Amino acid sequence: MKAKQKTRQQLGRYIVSDPAICHGKPTFRGTRVLVSDVLEMVADGMAWETIIEEWHHHIGKEAIAEAVTLSSEAFLKHTHEFVLEPTTA
Repeated sequence: MKAKQKTRQQLGRYIVSDPAICHGKPTFRGTRVLVSDVLEMVADGMAWETIIEEWHHHIGKEAIAEAVTLSSEAFLKHTHEFVLEPTTA
C-alpha cells in the first residue's frame, strides 16, 4: 500500500502534484488543468495551439512539451506494466 502524499511535489518546471489540488493528480503549475487531460488531447491529434486556446492560455507549448517528455520517460521505465500478453520474436 502506498503512503499518502502530504506535500506539494514539483515534477518538472511546469508540472506539480499537490494533495490540495485535484486530489494530488499532476496538474500544470498555477492551474487545475490535469496533465492527463492535456495528454489525451495530444493523443487525439489536437494541435497544440488549439489545446492552448481550449485552456484559455493557462498553459503553453513548453508545458505541453514537458508533459509529453515526462510521459515518454515514465512509459519507458514502466513498459513491462503495459504488456497485454507475451509474444515470441
